Amino acid sequence: MKFQAKQTDVTKLESGLLAVFASQAKDKDGFTLSEEAKKVDSALGGMLTEVATAEEFESKEGNLLLIHSHGKIPAKRLLLVGLGEPSELTVADLQAITAKLGRKAKEVAAKRVAVSLPKELLDIFGAERACQAIVEGLILGTYTFFKHKSEESRKKEKHIEDVIVLTTPPRLNAAAAGISRGQTVSRAVNFARDLVNGPPSVTTPSYLAEVAKKLVKGQESVTCEVLTPKEMKALGMEAILGIARGSDEEPRFIILKYRGGGGKTVCLAGKGITFDTGGLSLKDSKNMETMKHDMAGAATILGVFSVLPVLKPKVNVVGLIAATENMPGSKAVKPGDVVTAMNGKTIEILNTDAEGRVVLADALSYAGAKFKADVIVDLATLTGACMVALGEEIAGLFTEDYELATHLKHAAESSGERIWAMPLAKEYKELLKSDVADVKNISGSKYGGAINGALFLAEFVPEGVPWAHLDIAGPAFAEKDASLTPKGGTGFGVRMILQWLLK
Repeated sequence: MKFQAKQTDVTKLESGLLAVFASQAKDKDGFTLSEEAKKVDSALGGMLTEVATAEEFESKEGNLLLIHSHGKIPAKRLLLVGLGEPSELTVADLQAITAKLGRKAKEVAAKRVAVSLPKELLDIFGAERACQAIVEGLILGTYTFFKHKSEESRKKEKHIEDVIVLTTPPRLNAAAAGISRGQTVSRAVNFARDLVNGPPSVTTPSYLAEVAKKLVKGQESVTCEVLTPKEMKALGMEAILGIARGSDEEPRFIILKYRGGGGKTVCLAGKGITFDTGGLSLKDSKNMETMKHDMAGAATILGVFSVLPVLKPKVNVVGLIAATENMPGSKAVKPGDVVTAMNGKTIEILNTDAEGRVVLADALSYAGAKFKADVIVDLATLTGACMVALGEEIAGLFTEDYELATHLKHAAESSGERIWAMPLAKEYKELLKSDVADVKNISGSKYGGAINGALFLAEFVPEGVPWAHLDIAGPAFAEKDASLTPKGGTGFGVRMILQWLLK
C-alpha cells in the first residue's frame, strides 16, 4: 500500500473510491457535510445529500454510506464516512473509523483510494497526527496473514494499492511526515502480528533468534547476541532451562541492543513461550488452541526493534527475550521442583502452567546483572486473571513508579492502545512465600492472580530501578475481528512502546 499527501481539486481526482466525511448535526440527527464533501455534492448536482437523506444516514462515528458517482466525477465511488462529534474523537477512534473505511475499500476492490482530510480533524489533531492515525487505521485494519495459504487463495485476496490523502498546501509537509511515521509504525505492528500468527512448528525459539539476527544485518545502530543452553547454564539461568526441559526444541535467550546516542538506557523484557501446553500442569485442548500466541511479548519487542533504526529515538534500548516451549516431555519440570534464577533466588514451581513468570525471572535478573538500565519494562501474556479484570482489549499496568506509569499511560492513549493501572499490593507477597524455596510461582489463592504474577516478577527486578510490568494477555490476541485488529495476533504494545521511546 503506497501513500502520498496531495493538494488537488477533490472533484477532479481519479480513484476507485473517494472518502469524504460528515459530522454529527447539531440536533443529533442526520449529518453535516465537511467542506470538501459539499464540493463533491455540488459537482454531483446534490446527489450525495439526496441519497444520504433518502437512506436516513446518520453521521455516527464509523457509519458508512457507499454511493456510485455514475461518471459525474472521476472517482468511481464515494464513501461518506461518519465522524460523530469530532471534538470527542480520540486517536483510537480515528484509527477505528479509517480501518472500517479501508475494509470497505477492499470489499469493493478499489485499488486506488483517496481520503479527503476534513478541516475538523486537522483542527483537533493537526495534520501530522491525523495522517498518522489514518494511515495506521488503513494498514492495520486491512491486515491479512496469508503466508501459509495456497497461491490460489492469495490471488483471491483484494488489495488497496495506492492511497492519496488530500489536504491543503500549508499542511502538506506535516501530512507527509504523519504518513511516513504511520507507515513505519504499522510495519512494526504487522511484523509482530506475523510472528504471533505463524504456526508454532515454524515459530520456534531458534526461529525467533534467527529473526532477531536478520533484523540487525546491515544496521550500525542495532546489534544482536543469542545465548545457547550451554551459555545460559554458565550464567546460572536455571529458571528458563527448567521450563525448557520438557521440549525437544532448545531454548534461546536473545539480547538486542539499539544505540540511540542518548544518555538513558531502557530495557525491554519479553516473554517468548513459542507454544504453551501448560507442561505437566496440562491445559485442556480448547485452552491450548491459541497458545502459539504466548510469545506475543517477544514479538512486540522484535516489532519495536525492526523500526528503531528508522525512527531513531534518542535513547539506548536493550531488548531481552526469553524464548522456549513449555511441553510435557519426559524430562519436563514437575510440580514441586525447585530451580534457581540467575540472581540466585530459588523458585518452587507448583504449577508448570505459570511458566512465563519463571522464564522472565531470568530475563529480569540478566537485566540487573549486565546492564545499568534507567528503567525496565516487561511485556508478557502472563495471566488469564488480568483478562477477567480488564477484558480482551486492555492491558494491565503494574508499577510503583508514578512518573513511569504516567508516561506509559500517555503513550498508550496517544498511540491508540489501552492500558489500565493495577495495584501492586505488598500485603499479597506473603502468599508467594515457599516452604522449601525463596518464592513459589503461584500463590495458592484463586484471587488476585494478575497481582500475584506481577509481585513474583518484582522479586527479580534489580533494586532501585524503575520497573513496569505490562500484562498483555487480553489484547495480544483477538479471538474475533475487532475494530483495528483482524482475528489473530494484534501486535499490541508496539505502538505504545514506540511512542514512549520517541517522547
